[in-house]
This record gives sequence, C-alpha cells and structure tokens, in this order.
Amino acid sequence: MIVTAHSEWRGSFFDGTGTLSTTTTKTVQAVPYTFASRFDGAPGAIPEELLAAGHAGCYNHALANVARKNGLSVESISTTAELAMGSDDRGYLVEGIHLVVSAVLPDVSEQKFAEIAEGARVGCAISRALRIPITLDATLVAARVGVPGHIE
Repeated sequence: MIVTAHSEWRGSFFDGTGTLSTTTTKTVQAVPYTFASRFDGAPGAIPEELLAAGHAGCYNHALANVARKNGLSVESISTTAELAMGSDDRGYLVEGIHLVVSAVLPDVSEQKFAEIAEGARVGCAISRALRIPITLDATLVAARVGVPGHIE
C-alpha cells in the first residue's frame, strides 16, 4: 500500500506561498501555507502539524491494536501529539514529539496500561517511520523563458 500527499510552492523562503494536499484520500485539498503560518502564527497550515495529527491518529490505532492482541477491550483513546520545532546550523528541524494519551480500557491495571501504551509508542507506524532513512528522487526542470514564475 502506498499513500501520497502533494505540495506546491511558489516564491522565496520568506515571501512565497504554498499548498498542501493529501492525494490518496483527498481529505486535505490545497490548504495554503507560508513562512508566516509555519513560524509566526499567521493563518494557514503548518506541515509539521499534519505530521503531529497523523502521529496522534496512528498512535491511537496502534494502542487499540496492542490492547486487542492482549485480549483487552478499548472504550476510548484520546491522544495529543506535541511536536517541538527548533533550528540548527542547517535550518529548522523537528526536535521531538511528545504524546499525551488518555484512555479508558476497562479492567486494566496501571502497570498493564503502561506496558500497552509503550508498546504502541514503539510500534506505531509513524513512530517507526521517524527512525527510517528518507530517500529522494530530484529533477531540475528548466524554467520557461519569458514567463516569470512558470516552470515546465
């Protein structure tokens, strides 16, 4: 299974504008983002926020799966993913993600819940993805002469 997303960007780092879209499900369509939306609190999307939302959702599903594998039922799970951003000499970066989880699992001890919660943290597909190599295919395309901002 492959899921896809797409982004467009036009202009400089500080003054340009872009869009973010999910293409597999079309859930998010051409949501605008800018430097100001990412780093200054202006209206618009934050790509890292989409990563955090995905991580929270993935974690909830992983926790439900680990509970199921342990023969336990789940009434509810609520997770907030707090993604910390920073910068270094190469630019902006994701420093870490802290998951804050509240769950109702009937007849489960605190110790068993802690084991299940940790199993979901390390087993969640997005937690695991953040530890894998990222590959790249990059193609430089010549700009059309006479049409400012247009790339073929």
